[in-house]
Amino acid sequence: MLILALSGPPEAGGRDCHLQIEITVRHASVTADIKDYATKKTDRLVKYYDRIQSVRVVLDKDGGSMVCEMIAAVEHTHDLVGRATDADVRAAIDLATDRLERQLAEHKDRVRNRKGRGPNPHQPTRT
Repeated sequence: MLILALSGPPEAGGRDCHLQIEITVRHASVTADIKDYATKKTDRLVKYYDRIQSVRVVLDKDGGSMVCEMIAAVEHTHDLVGRATDADVRAAIDLATDRLERQLAEHKDRVRNRKGRGPNPHQPTRT
């Protein structure tokens, strides 16, 4: 198990982003190069939503393929999970990162636009 505490650049609000990354490998062994690759891909997630507290990366061997599961702990909500399976471990990391990026972008959009949803089409308007 590899635990890293990374500090990103201050965001627009002047807040310093601290992202804790935990990499766990099950039923296989991976090189330090693969762990560095997963760390770099995970570190980019702050670009999509800056309130990520920690990310757990679980790499597991399932038969002949590798399973990558990324679990992001985000402030004030449930954990977001991106899971992907591929024969190549780097491809599985890329797919899981893409899925988590999409979830983070959608979550950010929901949080930022929660009051601006527009009028209810099923309710009559006042005249």
